[in-house]
Amino acid sequence: MRFMMLMIPLGYEAAPPDVQLDPERVAAMMRYNEALQDAGVLITLDGLHPPSMGARVSFATGQPIVTDGPFTEAKEVLGGYWMIEVASRAEAIAWARQCPASPNEIIEVRQVQEISDFPPDVQEAAAGFDSLKK
Repeated sequence: MRFMMLMIPLGYEAAPPDVQLDPERVAAMMRYNEALQDAGVLITLDGLHPPSMGARVSFATGQPIVTDGPFTEAKEVLGGYWMIEVASRAEAIAWARQCPASPNEIIEVRQVQEISDFPPDVQEAAAGFDSLKK
């Protein structure tokens, strides 16, 4: 089963574009990332720039409207993610618990939907989905 572990650093929604990272925290996170890789569960991972460098495209009016960050209504934003493949939800949570996160960080663990999770009519409608992925 694939799971995405989403890093939610509280306060990151207001981080400036030139946010500075603490080298010691980065080194601790790299050790964790290497442990995921050494265990053979890591598929991919990335950090994300703060919302002040992003944009949102909304469709509330039926037309796309672009809003540049930062986003005043944001309460929680993503700071990065890991995609892992493990045998169970419990194992994914066990990996999340090992992260050297700081007190202002939360990791949300979400299982990735597989085409086989859906009924035949939805699988038929999504035919070719796997060929879209790298």
